[in-house]
Amino acid sequence: MLTTRLSRPLSQLLGSTLSFHERDNGTRRTLLLYSASFDPAGRRTYADSVNPAGSKAVLVTGCDSGFGFSLAKHLHSKGFLVFAGCLMKDKGDDGVKELDSLKSDRLRTIQLNVCKSEEVEKAVETVRSSLGDPEKGRVVNISSMLGRMANPARSPYCITKFGVEAFSDCLRYEMHSLGVKVSVVEPGNFIAATSLYSPERIQAIANKMWDELPEVVRKDYGRKYFDEKIAKMETYCNSGSTDTSPVINAVTHALTAATPYTRYHPMDYYWWLRMQIMTHLPGAVSDKIYIH
Repeated sequence: MLTTRLSRPLSQLLGSTLSFHERDNGTRRTLLLYSASFDPAGRRTYADSVNPAGSKAVLVTGCDSGFGFSLAKHLHSKGFLVFAGCLMKDKGDDGVKELDSLKSDRLRTIQLNVCKSEEVEKAVETVRSSLGDPEKGRVVNISSMLGRMANPARSPYCITKFGVEAFSDCLRYEMHSLGVKVSVVEPGNFIAATSLYSPERIQAIANKMWDELPEVVRKDYGRKYFDEKIAKMETYCNSGSTDTSPVINAVTHALTAATPYTRYHPMDYYWWLRMQIMTHLPGAVSDKIYIH
């Protein structure tokens, strides 16, 4: 049996060596620790070769703000022809205005609410009319670490992200014979960088939820329990990294690498380790650590 004791945070040990003994025969061995996935800043280097963008085109959804907005600008700077799908284009959103202000023939904003089939069909027609008969492409879906592990008070979010994970896996299997590669990017905590939550937005949603709850549910849980959970959610508003570049770099690699990864994990080492524990070890173990 091999034994070793970690007396320092894991992030301080990466890139260094650990010595350990085999209990049975007393043999001393040395272990080199290194993993780009554990980089606390979430900055991963990719050994795979990357193909230049050339005349490649990409359709990006959710470009009004957050990852989509940053990704559209980044891919445009790399030489891609970018079709930037924006939920709020018809309302003149600030993000759309900024993208349009680039006045580039390689970046085109289009109205796209992915929940409306007519807008999806119109976006597809726009791309087809611009590209003719496109070659084999790639699909890159952005999920979340919460698409791999559940979290209290996040059930609606987790459910949708688990769905993205399942859909991406099925699509990857189905599209393999057609030469279409499918990758999933699972960001860690980037709430502060994407402005996903604000106290005002959370409170507005909370008030609406409480008003619409059946009376029996209100009595079962009580207002005190409800308010405690809302207060907990508000503490997340400014949490996480403010730098989206690890996510942007992961998507870029998935789009351009000769052999893209199936999954990318732009997150700090704490969340990466927690995800491994909750997805690879028996449920009783993760429950013991994170509940009890």
